[in-house]
Order: sequence, then C-alpha cells, then structure tokens
Amino acid sequence: MGKANNKLKRLIERTKELILAVLSAVLISSFIISHTKVPTASMVSTINPGDHLIVNRIPYYYRDPIRGEIAVFHFEEDHLIKRIIGVPGDEINIESGQVYINGKALKEAYLNHKENTYLYAGSKVKFPYIVPDGYYFMMGDNRSNSKDSRVFGPIARKEILAKAGLCIYPFDRVGILK
Repeated sequence: MGKANNKLKRLIERTKELILAVLSAVLISSFIISHTKVPTASMVSTINPGDHLIVNRIPYYYRDPIRGEIAVFHFEEDHLIKRIIGVPGDEINIESGQVYINGKALKEAYLNHKENTYLYAGSKVKFPYIVPDGYYFMMGDNRSNSKDSRVFGPIARKEILAKAGLCIYPFDRVGILK
C-alpha cells in the first residue's frame, strides 16, 4: 500500500508542476511578452516576411505609445504590425511622397523607398488629417506594400497591444527593432 501511495503522490506532484508551468506560460504570453511571426512585407526592410519577433506588452500598460515605435495592434480579425507615425492631436499630411507632422517633414531613415509614400484612392482619410484623441496613425515602412492608416484610418489606443522589441529569427537578423 505504501508504494502505491508514493507513486500516486509523485504523479500528483508532477501533474501539479506541469499545470503550473502551462499556466505560467499562458499568463506570460498573454500579459507580458509573446512571440509572433510576420506574414507580410508591409514593414520591409525593418521587418521581413517570416521574421519571428518577441513583442513586449508591458510598456503600454503604464504609458502611451510614442511616435516612431513599432507596435502590434488589433484590426478587424487580425493582429497587424506597423510604425506609429501620428499621436493624438497631430496633423498628418502627405505631399509628393513626404510625410509631414504638424507642418514639419518627418525624418524617416528606416524607409528604403521614400518616394513610395502616396495616398490611396478611396481612402477613409483625407489629408491633411488631425489624429483624434485616443487614436494613433500607423504606417508600414514598406509604403508601397502596406495597408495602413492611410486606408483604414487611425487605430484606437485600446487596440494597441504590444511594442515590437526583438527579432529572434532568422539568426542573421537577430537584434532589437528600431
């Protein structure tokens, strides 16, 4: 009887450890950091299709997003990743392929083809555009291949989930995203 009791105790202990490990992993990936694989080319060359990223949820619990950060947000049924171009109250304008924020040309060293910043016909947004309170204007770095706020409008603060932090794969691209 003693051996059976010991085996049962060990089984219960292992099951408890497994449940705690799974619960910890779920909590960490839901509230702290998570992994994502990028499916599209909207952020090339900063982020390429197939890149694996670690995104950090913590910063947006205690502060608002900052212009220039790369963020993951919920849009319709998807999670998208884009750069924050405009914050609440900003006036966004696009003229001759150049983005202007509050009348000043935005310096965008991360773009590989500046001349590809154009307006979409049939866009919900008319420029110049004032970003409403509680919203953010998001754009991909690969502007000719990015469905972004130029098309679907600004993103509500509550839909911005995480800050993109680290590329972990492929190994030749490992590093902090800028």
